[in-house]
Amino acid sequence: MSHSDRPNPETIVLDNGKPAATAEQVLQALTDLGVDHHTITHEPLYTVDEAKSIDYGAPGAHSKNLFLRNKKGRMFLLVIEEDRSIDLKALRDKLLLTGGQFAFASTERMAKFLGVVPGSVTPLAAINDHGGKVQIIIEKALLQQEWIYLHPCRNTHSTRMRTADLLHVLQAWNHEALLLEL
Repeated sequence: MSHSDRPNPETIVLDNGKPAATAEQVLQALTDLGVDHHTITHEPLYTVDEAKSIDYGAPGAHSKNLFLRNKKGRMFLLVIEEDRSIDLKALRDKLLLTGGQFAFASTERMAKFLGVVPGSVTPLAAINDHGGKVQIIIEKALLQQEWIYLHPCRNTHSTRMRTADLLHVLQAWNHEALLLEL
């Protein structure tokens, strides 16, 4: 499968005109916040199935990350267990959101507000959302796990960290996550 249609993540410019954070900058930010983390590098991963083929070396939850928008332009990053199927209409109704149906946000919007390309979507991309325009929604079941693996804004890296630290990091980056029971 070719992924040549994806923009080069190293050239992304955010909506504030600044370059998007690199994996190294994300990892340094985690360290600066006192977060215990370990990162492995691997071939680019574009799907959950591809991610399942990697030997991570230590236990941890894995997620599926969906970047969504509604018709009014509100943006949401949904972080759910990797094997979870989701009905977007039912999700919108559960969240009691107005503004029309959910749809997948464009690659351009993803780059502009999260600083990532398809295959690299992650809650750690909140580091790039300086305007707080993306609401992060995390499935509660993921937070019952002690550890979680996430891309640090590049799908060539997977970072293992405590799920409690993920919430701490998001708060430090001005993104209070909405926790959702599915």
